[in-house]
Amino acid sequence: MFAMKLPATLDQITPAKNEVLFVTNADLRESANVECWPVEAKYEALLEKALADHFGKTLKRAHPIKADKGHGFIASQREGSDVFAAIDPDAPVIVLLTAWQYSHHIAPSLATHRGPVLLLANFDGTWPGLVGMLCMAGSLTALGRNYSRLWSENFDDAFFLAGLKSWLETGKIEHDLSYLTDIPADHPLMKSEAGKAGAALGAWSLRNKEILGLFDTLCMGMMNGVFPQKALCDIGMPLESLSQADLLVEMAKVPDALREDCVAWYEKRGMKFRFGKDAATELTRDQVKEQCAMMIALARYAERFGLSCVGVQYQQGLARSCAASDFAEGAIGSAERFPIPAEDGHIIREGKPIPCANEVDMGTAIPQTMMFRLLDSLGLPSETTLHDIRWGSNWDGKFVWDFEISGAVPFGHLKGGIAGATGYRQPAMYFPKGGSTITGQGKAGRLLWARAHYEGTSVIMQIGTGHAVELPEAEFERRRKATCYEWPLLNAVLDGVGRDELMSGHQSNHVTIAYVDEDKLADVLKAFVAQAITQNIKVQVAGDARALL
Repeated sequence: MFAMKLPATLDQITPAKNEVLFVTNADLRESANVECWPVEAKYEALLEKALADHFGKTLKRAHPIKADKGHGFIASQREGSDVFAAIDPDAPVIVLLTAWQYSHHIAPSLATHRGPVLLLANFDGTWPGLVGMLCMAGSLTALGRNYSRLWSENFDDAFFLAGLKSWLETGKIEHDLSYLTDIPADHPLMKSEAGKAGAALGAWSLRNKEILGLFDTLCMGMMNGVFPQKALCDIGMPLESLSQADLLVEMAKVPDALREDCVAWYEKRGMKFRFGKDAATELTRDQVKEQCAMMIALARYAERFGLSCVGVQYQQGLARSCAASDFAEGAIGSAERFPIPAEDGHIIREGKPIPCANEVDMGTAIPQTMMFRLLDSLGLPSETTLHDIRWGSNWDGKFVWDFEISGAVPFGHLKGGIAGATGYRQPAMYFPKGGSTITGQGKAGRLLWARAHYEGTSVIMQIGTGHAVELPEAEFERRRKATCYEWPLLNAVLDGVGRDELMSGHQSNHVTIAYVDEDKLADVLKAFVAQAITQNIKVQVAGDARALL
């Protein structure tokens, strides 16, 4: 017999009959957790009230508020693992999400927890739990773990109360996902002219490979953004795994004169940088010059490795080493771009965007690269980007989404282009080394949107259409102030997909977009679907886009 002494564990937490356990997960960065804590405290009180007033239940916190830290969030994977090790594995658990959260803190524990799980988000733009919930949902889907999801502005509306009642009584919430339509591989669109063109491009990609060059992975706990190698290989989009440490070395090779030329090039074309003097809190010229060095280095990597797409992890690690990557990522993804010289002097991919998968999200790298290749092959504007599904509210009788990336978009997506862009310093609580954003209002126009996720090793892509709207200045400012003022904001209406449809079925906090002219949208959609099907991707078309097929 072996004599074994296991490490000590906490006493098991088993809820009483009228108690409901909850945990609340958030950031790895304690500065963000302290800032976001008051909003969590507000919604925790609202949840406690709703359970007591409507269901006679008592809310029970499964982990303590940390007075020494100034918050009560789970803030690391070790902490999350310890919390769940102490919870009755069969107990129902609510995961209250009111801020950005690192899914890997608790997703591995949720995957082995046997009891029903409810992901509950505040639908608010301040520190949006809705974004964190969508990320956690996609992560649990990838892990094959069943769960329920629910969202609300104030935890008191009929939709919220009905969903909570269902979960309390049955352990699940059923949402209507009929807005998503599976497209079979033998759909008649495959025989259309556009479908044949898309299929030919998909076959080309399978044969020649679209290589995704990503500098590290697992940005900010997004387990849903890290795909299995087999999944990538099966669709002809393998990974070139690169190191952010090596990126710093490549940046150091860029001389100061070339960095200065780059900043001046954008200033000459009208971009407005909000420069200050205190690098700790304000944007400085040296920060933007460092970002230009990063853009140049990224382009040289793309050339050297034959990459179809690049992406920078940037959190954690790089953000503490140099200026934020955002300006570099938005600028490299633009067709109108500072002429980037290769080391032998030729200009790298002049006049063409290099798709940039922000936050190394493979689920956006796939549709971004595919959209770029399709649109470029058709001679159409081919800039692509991801956005956070940040928030949204009604305006002029429609639900208008606030899509907001955390720092930069291609200039071609902004009202006014480069001249319509303003560079703000990235918020210090996230980015101690600063760096410029590329901020402005998303221009009006028709959109093609998509998002890839995986189940097992199968890649599934949700595809839809919509249109970006330019809001009146007062309404646009209201939305900027309700989210993150320093970041670019695109307001969009999705065709046949409302707030609750997207929240119920989307498998990510991100959505990928490209602009397509109205008269070409139907054919581009058909070609894109055929391209995806040919690349062994399962396609679901969302909302009214199905009518265009």
